[in-house]
Amino acid sequence: MPWFQIEGDALGEEQTRGAVTRLLEEARTRIKRDLRRVLLLPPDLTRAHSGAGRITEMLYEGLAGSEMAVIPTLGQHQPHTEEENRWMFGSIPHRIIYPHDWREGVTRVGTIPASMVAETTGGVADWEIPVDLNTRLMTQPWDLVINVGHVVPHEVLGFANHNKNYFIGLGGKESICASHIAAAVYGIENNLGTLVTPLRACFNWAEEKYLGHLPDVYLQIVMRRDKDEKLVTSGIYVGDDLETYLAAARASRKQNVMTFDKPVQKIVAVMQADEFRSTWVANKAVYRTRMALADGGELLVIAPGLERFGEQPEVDALIRKYGYTGTERILRLYRTEKDLQEIAHGTAHLIHGSSEGRFTIRYAPGHLSRTEIEGVGYEYADLSEALTRYAPEHMAEGWNTMPDGEEVFYISTPSAGLWSTKAKLDSPARREMVTA
Repeated sequence: MPWFQIEGDALGEEQTRGAVTRLLEEARTRIKRDLRRVLLLPPDLTRAHSGAGRITEMLYEGLAGSEMAVIPTLGQHQPHTEEENRWMFGSIPHRIIYPHDWREGVTRVGTIPASMVAETTGGVADWEIPVDLNTRLMTQPWDLVINVGHVVPHEVLGFANHNKNYFIGLGGKESICASHIAAAVYGIENNLGTLVTPLRACFNWAEEKYLGHLPDVYLQIVMRRDKDEKLVTSGIYVGDDLETYLAAARASRKQNVMTFDKPVQKIVAVMQADEFRSTWVANKAVYRTRMALADGGELLVIAPGLERFGEQPEVDALIRKYGYTGTERILRLYRTEKDLQEIAHGTAHLIHGSSEGRFTIRYAPGHLSRTEIEGVGYEYADLSEALTRYAPEHMAEGWNTMPDGEEVFYISTPSAGLWSTKAKLDSPARREMVTA
């Protein structure tokens, strides 16, 4: 059971600080240790809108006198600059914020057996998943490890946060590659909004087997939109077990999933420049709306910060070479092309980011050319024209009718939710998984 949870229409900073204080008090009682050395594991800047950075700063303030380290759970995302750390984590000194090195900074702690992967995925994936985790996490003596994060629908694990912080956020290249391609072949639309996906089930097993010795706790937040369509914190869930995650995920499923009676012809989504600079992360706009879009419909992604495709040069090159060209083609090439096999998480991303020819994905980028956008299989829109027609300061969250009569559904923060038709969300193929 969770240590505690706080729910409300809009939890303010005082309530959040109270939760931080209570977490530290309960940790001292439950773990029965002086908190001399504490590791804080917040999300990276792509989740900055959740307020997780400020919560991490509150924990830092509440642990004054302890020796602390902070490792943003980057996965294979770009490490933060000192300026970005200051923007997200406030007064926490840059010198104690350590970038996760997914290639060289990990230690092998075990494997998830191929038999388990096959069983959970119904046989569509049948390979083992190595468990490589951040060396600082696994080899240093911690009195407490605090995972901070935002529980929201997610394309790989059904919902983000909880032990995703470990196995993806602090995972190694082989772990990330093997797990992402397993989730991809299982199907992104089977994963989205599912409480316990096959990969999540594998991670739950691995957490119990390999991380049971860690004195850790999760602080998970859930957000919703208020009557003014502003994102506010509606729940804080604190605990060290699976039920803590499930409580938060159930709340997120109620509050962060919007359903439509019929498919939507056009969605306009904005990916903020200070958080989303590659299609690797900006494609959350694709993932979270794909189940709502009509056949022949259009998704327009306004991305003023977009400057690259991948988070690393080799992934960027992979995307430019093969493009977002559909599951069938990418999986066929995956069987023979060594670069796709070597960077399997990139292969999974190519699958996730394709519309499968069902709807148009059109990008209005800040720093990429028409040739570059069209070269990966997307359509191009001029950023200034898109911002003039769909000016964020004038668009209402949800349905908008433009002066010429065009009807569009506008989403200012696609990464904070999931949009789907009722038929897709409630399909018999998904029902058993969603209620697991």
